[in-house]
This record gives sequence, C-alpha cells and structure tokens, in this order.
Amino acid sequence: MRRLTCLRCQTPMSYLRDEKLQLGQTGWVLGDLPNLLAGAMEVSIYACPNCGKIEFFRVEDAPIEDAPGDDHIAQVRCPRCGKLHDMDYPKCPFCKYPE
Repeated sequence: MRRLTCLRCQTPMSYLRDEKLQLGQTGWVLGDLPNLLAGAMEVSIYACPNCGKIEFFRVEDAPIEDAPGDDHIAQVRCPRCGKLHDMDYPKCPFCKYPE
C-alpha cells in the first residue's frame, strides 16, 4: 500500500481496495464480444476523505495467489518485455509483441 497525499487539499488519502476495470467497449455490430475479449486491468483505488478526489494506480504484475476466490485467466510472460499478461491475448498488451 502506498502513502499518498491528496494533490488538491494535502490530506492523507485512504486506500479503498483493488478492483478490476473492464477494458474495451460495446460495439453496435458485435455487441459485448469486443468488450469481453479486451480483458481487464487491475487497479488500486485511493480516495481523499476531505475533498473526495479519487486516484487509480495500476497494480503491476500482481501474483495470482494474492486474490483468493477470484477467477483468473492463466498468465504468460512476454518474451520481449517480460511482463505477465492474460494468455488469451493475441499479442502482448504492453509492447504489442505478437505471440
């Protein structure tokens, strides 16, 4: 957990939780299919108790064991950049290396 100070009012921010944000968008022709294939990004959410500002921070390479009870897609490591990503991506979402 990070120790953050609000950029607006200089109050210490409180950690809320880690959450998965759905990537992609719903299309007119294919409906939710592109949205489902886009995957999700895990973020840590912090909020200021004074002014209500919310900040999101990407969780880098979080181990799968840290989230018991969540269903996870198997992870693979990119041979080019070395970062973990869902194995159902056709290419690395970070460096775009085709796998």
